Amino acid sequence: MGKLTIVGLGLIGGSMGMALRRAEPENTEVVGYDRDQEVMIRAHKAGVIDAIAPSLDQAVKDATLVIVCTPIVSMRKVFQEMGPHLMKGAVVTDTASTKTEVMRWADEYLPKTAYFVGGHPMAGKEKQGLHNSDDALFDERPYVIVPSVDAAPGAVAAVVGLAEAIGARPLYMDADEHDSYAAAISHLPLLTSVALFNLVQGSSAWPELAGMAGPGFRDLTRLASGEPEMSHDIFLTNRANVLHWLDRYIGELQKLADMIDSREDNESLYKTLTVTQIERDRFIDKLPERETVKNMELPSSSDAFLTMMTGTLVQQRAKELTTFLEDQNRDREEEERIRRRRDEVEDLQKPSE
Repeated sequence: MGKLTIVGLGLIGGSMGMALRRAEPENTEVVGYDRDQEVMIRAHKAGVIDAIAPSLDQAVKDATLVIVCTPIVSMRKVFQEMGPHLMKGAVVTDTASTKTEVMRWADEYLPKTAYFVGGHPMAGKEKQGLHNSDDALFDERPYVIVPSVDAAPGAVAAVVGLAEAIGARPLYMDADEHDSYAAAISHLPLLTSVALFNLVQGSSAWPELAGMAGPGFRDLTRLASGEPEMSHDIFLTNRANVLHWLDRYIGELQKLADMIDSREDNESLYKTLTVTQIERDRFIDKLPERETVKNMELPSSSDAFLTMMTGTLVQQRAKELTTFLEDQNRDREEEERIRRRRDEVEDLQKPSE
């Protein structure tokens, strides 16, 4: 039986466990670990995981696949602690909202005998914790796959298969690309949600404003109810990209302010509002096509996850055996070449009759 380990049993880790149980991967034991023992016990009792581990090293020992779902800044220490205990050929992935720093930590602390493939499911809720877990959290959501430079194709296919098994849509990016785009599409909305709520709540008329607040204000400030630790980690590990997009957002707000302020040009404001409505409706109706990276061979993953718990390990062992046999053949060929050369030299040294 293959062993899959989830490290961190909050909203994402708990939802991952529930989605995996729904997928029913064959011959797989889902083991959970969290620094909060009560969370582990609740997850086990709720059927989110099959078993709990008393320590991180025991959690990852003999695991074919390890999914790290901890807060971002905690991952560095997690990688450092679990690295020596990973079995040869293990696949490690994560669910962090930023990737550049995480990829660097993985390269620094994880052994070269394991394969790291970065991941980021573009799904979540403003309320965190195991009790908010949902087996449908990832359904039809993008799941960004960020392979390390030395990740084996089989390891990448395993993480792609994992994304598909939990109902998500895999999407390939490199770490820098991911962090820049995530700053625009995910981290900037979080900032604007916080700013808008603080602006209105800080007014002396807050009681009256709160009484007037409808769905628009609630929707736009929903992200401000998110876990502060997670938000803080995002901004610390993606500072430059967030500031870049924040500057551009301020520029867009200034353009709108100038249009509203202009008493001579009412057409520009109307045109902007109209074009924006059309483009957003088009976005909601159908996502624009993303150009495939040229010469990038994407791994087949239709059955990757359901077979990887035994298949990846078998492939790894087969590769090791093949390498061993090839080395043996090379040694035998070298020995044979030396023997023939020795015989040839001896023949030359024999006295002629």
